[in-house]
Amino acid sequence: MSYPGYPPAGGYPPAAPGSSPWGGAAYPPSNPPPIGLENVAGYANQFNPNYMAGMASNLAGTFGGTNVPQGIYPSTPGSYPPVPPGGFGQPPSGQQPSYGGYPPAGYPPSGMSAYPGYPGGPASGQPTPSPGQQPVNYPGQPPATYPGQQPMPNYPPGPAVSPSMPSYPGTTGPTVSPVTHGNRGTITDAPGFDPLKDAEVLRKAMKGFGTDEQAIIDCLGSRSNKQRQQIILSFKTAYGKDLIKDLKSELSGNFERTILAMMKTPVMFDAYEIKEAIKGVGTDENCLIEILASRSNEHIQELNRVYKAEFKKTLEEAIKSDTSGHFQRLLISLAQGNRDESTNVDMSLVQKDVQELYAAGENRLGTDESKFNAILCARSRAHLRAVFSEYQRMCNRDIEKSICREMSGDLEKGMLAVVKCLKNTPAFFAERLQKAMKGAGTKDRTLIRIMVSRSEVDLLDIRAEYKRMYGKSLYTDITGDTSGDYRKILLKLCGGND
Repeated sequence: MSYPGYPPAGGYPPAAPGSSPWGGAAYPPSNPPPIGLENVAGYANQFNPNYMAGMASNLAGTFGGTNVPQGIYPSTPGSYPPVPPGGFGQPPSGQQPSYGGYPPAGYPPSGMSAYPGYPGGPASGQPTPSPGQQPVNYPGQPPATYPGQQPMPNYPPGPAVSPSMPSYPGTTGPTVSPVTHGNRGTITDAPGFDPLKDAEVLRKAMKGFGTDEQAIIDCLGSRSNKQRQQIILSFKTAYGKDLIKDLKSELSGNFERTILAMMKTPVMFDAYEIKEAIKGVGTDENCLIEILASRSNEHIQELNRVYKAEFKKTLEEAIKSDTSGHFQRLLISLAQGNRDESTNVDMSLVQKDVQELYAAGENRLGTDESKFNAILCARSRAHLRAVFSEYQRMCNRDIEKSICREMSGDLEKGMLAVVKCLKNTPAFFAERLQKAMKGAGTKDRTLIRIMVSRSEVDLLDIRAEYKRMYGKSLYTDITGDTSGDYRKILLKLCGGND
């Protein structure tokens, strides 16, 4: 049956009023192309006309024939060339179309020289690669390229991937110690970790009369900080109790302090250490300097957020409330967590900084502390290592000696800590550990803080530096300076004897 009005007079689809975007009034057109690519040109006005029309011509030419009406698009400078009669890909008039490759059979006519091959194509008598095949290199010809491809120019070789340190005027360049990448901690993620199982072990260790401290040491001392956070959650899930409160009620003394420090996230632990360093009479300036001079930008920025959330005042406000003068400025600068972290060293800037440091200290009456502050707190680690080496070479004096001569008190300690930490972080912590243990009494807070906070960062390097600097292992000194379960957990964190 038929419907009224269908099919419409003149074919389908009906012509658009006032124009003929389909290339003809009726469908199918009177002169159909092989695969209908004339339609592509009809969509061109939806996009960039010059590009689409050119693409339609090219595509149609590839397969033979085109129906793009001549002059439908105005030519623009730099656009595609006009369509030759019969479309791209058609042989010139008077020639038979060739289907078996070019040149067609029977060419050249007898008595004429052979046609020259296309670039990268086979020489006379050599086989033609089939369509879609990679171009072949033939002996004695330049490297093959795809049709329409530009030959690759010969560029001079580029510079080495990591050029060595720029040359220095003078006898020797600075020796910049390599930065150690990757995890150099003694504690890593435990394989086959099961937080529920660990929660059960800890529950058994604290249940009933007495506490099994060794079980707690073995369990928590063998897990990474991330895994300990999962144990806290699993403990509450399984038993409806707070693991931290249970540990507090069961443990005591420095052993309790060490275990509780291990259960905090690194940033949270630093926040509480800073809070502890500032509150009460007197300030533990060394603790503030140690944390702010040695942590990464990312860590310090997170520390600012956690401190504000935990103690309802900013880290900067806390520093201002308890310090003053140039020392306060140094701590506030470090607390921004905004040190340049690039690894490139510009030697002209290095020499400029060396001259400015010399002019601000050794070369004047009094010291321009703000210049030291600006350079030591903002420049990158790699840059400052080069500055310290160049300072030694140009001024014939170690930067640390200049700081000791020019400054005093907390500012001197702070600046020295920044320099030492930038020069060699593991050696800085090795020295802090040795000072915490030598002489009468042990600075347990410092010992606990460094052993816990560096156990997943660089404690292996700290151990090596300790042995190099003091001739005996960190393990030996901890053993001689502590006792009981406190000693056991510290040795567990230490990870072995050297």
